[in-house]
Amino acid sequence: MTASPVHAPATVGQRTGRLLGLLPAAGLLVVLATLSIALGSRDVAPLDVWAAVAGTTQGADATVIREMRVPRTVLGILVGAALAIGGTILQGVARNPLADSGVLGIGAGAAAAVVVAALLFGTMPAGDAVWFAFVGAGLATVLVYVIASFGTEGATPVKLALAGAALTALCASVTSAILLADPDALNELRMWQVGALAGRYAPVLAQLWPFFAVGIAVALFVGRPLNLLSLGDDLARALGLRLVPTRALLFAVVAVLCGAATAACGPIVFVGLMVPHLVRLVTGPDYRWILLYSALLGPVVVLGGDIVGRLVLASGEVPVGVVIGVIGAPVFILLVRFRRSMKL
Repeated sequence: MTASPVHAPATVGQRTGRLLGLLPAAGLLVVLATLSIALGSRDVAPLDVWAAVAGTTQGADATVIREMRVPRTVLGILVGAALAIGGTILQGVARNPLADSGVLGIGAGAAAAVVVAALLFGTMPAGDAVWFAFVGAGLATVLVYVIASFGTEGATPVKLALAGAALTALCASVTSAILLADPDALNELRMWQVGALAGRYAPVLAQLWPFFAVGIAVALFVGRPLNLLSLGDDLARALGLRLVPTRALLFAVVAVLCGAATAACGPIVFVGLMVPHLVRLVTGPDYRWILLYSALLGPVVVLGGDIVGRLVLASGEVPVGVVIGVIGAPVFILLVRFRRSMKL
């Protein structure tokens, strides 16, 4: 059997180029992380930023940096990596170049859980709403996979897309019905669904960082199964891949990553959809490299959008979800024109 040209082994030059390409991506991430900590309602010089992070200086600026801006920046890095990696895995396991967390109803499931909790328990602290959103996102992912698994063929890409669309419609209907009946639920959803890093500081980070850490660590080792799945079920099975447990593991990773990201910041669109396609322009179709680059460029997109949102208005800020949506839509339209580069 001849090797598929899509996944032909990379030459030494190609591997070296991809490794070297990680350096500017990591450098850009460091620069944006520094700017994220330094810029805000009151700008702080970069040297003062590092002094505050290192704990060698005190004062109001240092307190704001350590207690608010650093946790916000770290959360932005984790959320960006989680969304980009989750979108990459979904596009591979579903063999659908337009797959992202919305395909599984993750955002809709989280929103439904938040409004149901508000209906039952009234106004909640932000920390409690995070857990309800996380559980709702996880349950939505599990339900989509279980529903799509019925039948002899198991969870095929088409069945996954159909199950996700059906569950999204169901969750949206439940959410709308509750919002019409309970104004408190509307207020709770409005605060969570904006898609923002503002106000998500150390408590939210402390609750969710273990899920991000475990999910990202596992995801970086699933490149080979994703490469095999992209060849088709029959060929993947012939090469020794166990389809059912592999898909179950991949969906579990997506549930953890995208569920935690959605619970922490609300729905942030286009990161999981756009970043993998941008990365493919550099790495090609090998998921082992796509996952690595996505882990770096996802945070770049989220932090960049968050910084723009802070600076675009003279007073206040625009939520990062809005900024990425406005910028991401035309960028993705341009990517669609290069259809050959979007093939899995």
